[in-house]
Amino acid sequence: MKRPLILGTAWAVLLTACSSGSPDRRSGSQAELYEGALRAKIAQMLMVGFRGLELTRDSPIYSDIRSLGIGGVLLFDYDIPSRSRLRNIRSPEQLSRLSADLQAAAPVRLFIAIDQEGGRVNRLRSEYGFPPSLGAKEMAADPSGTLTRTQAEETAGLLSKMGINVNFAPCVDLDLNQENPIIGAYGRSFSPDPETVAAHAAIWINAHRSRGIVSAIKHFPGHGSSRNDTHRGPADITGLWQETELIPYRRLITSGEGRNLMVMTSHVFNADLDPQNPATLSPRILGELLRATLGFKGIIVSDDLDMAALRTPYRFDEILEKAINAGVDLLCFSNNGDRYDPLTAQKAVDTIFGLVEDGRINRKRIEESWGRIMAVKGQL
Repeated sequence: MKRPLILGTAWAVLLTACSSGSPDRRSGSQAELYEGALRAKIAQMLMVGFRGLELTRDSPIYSDIRSLGIGGVLLFDYDIPSRSRLRNIRSPEQLSRLSADLQAAAPVRLFIAIDQEGGRVNRLRSEYGFPPSLGAKEMAADPSGTLTRTQAEETAGLLSKMGINVNFAPCVDLDLNQENPIIGAYGRSFSPDPETVAAHAAIWINAHRSRGIVSAIKHFPGHGSSRNDTHRGPADITGLWQETELIPYRRLITSGEGRNLMVMTSHVFNADLDPQNPATLSPRILGELLRATLGFKGIIVSDDLDMAALRTPYRFDEILEKAINAGVDLLCFSNNGDRYDPLTAQKAVDTIFGLVEDGRINRKRIEESWGRIMAVKGQL
């Protein structure tokens, strides 16, 4: 049985208020309602990482979910800032309980997301009691797709049991540079051939959809040709990137796999596509190339906005302003880089609200993103 999308009439009234006219023409109480509704819709655009193996009422993430109304959470097995394995995952029983408690706390259905590609990018490890998994390159060693189908069905079934409804996978980057420190070196690509990548990715997506799990294909417009890792700093793919890297996206977007699909951005820079902005912050790459040219109508989700490729050259408010104006719908903050900030969600809502009030972000952009998010949540 599906959980109701919105629980309680208070949230329904609040979220409707944002669309009804100009706040400048309202009374004080109406303006307060408008502000609350706008903040609630902004909060739905946030996916935040957190610490904790269980959810308690004094956990910062509980307040983020229950009071602030964030749209989703990100689960990790390892806490990088503290170098500890005790982040969110200890056992199947513990994880399923945590997911259930997170969902129960949410006034609006929550995206509970994980990076479960398999192989090297694997949060559900054997040492926690989960079955072993294969990476994309290993799966694609079977050209028939049987191995990919088996692995995808096992992964989707496991995620469903754990209460996870978004998988930041599959990786559809092409294996163009096998020394790429974050794609090729990790065996995360199915193949250097775009048609092979698209075929295996379609198998993966369909297996997840059958279990009610949304897939996010990544990293747009292609990270496979890079020489650098955006976790650590800028990655300039100018002169390295090939237009064939768009083929998996084109195939998956225009086929049946395009339903309820997310596309995750990359922070790579390509002067041939946009001489000023990395992909996550680029209206040309997201608005023109992904939306207009490739016809993608679903949710655009950012790669982790805490990565050094963005955080080093840009201020926090600049990242948010540029990403939203470029077309990002879901803003991911892993809180799992070189620092941890339990106030990230509140700071992001306050900052984005201020940017809207200052006219640096149009209110319609918030409405567009909120509409896409609600449409997908309504289908979960």
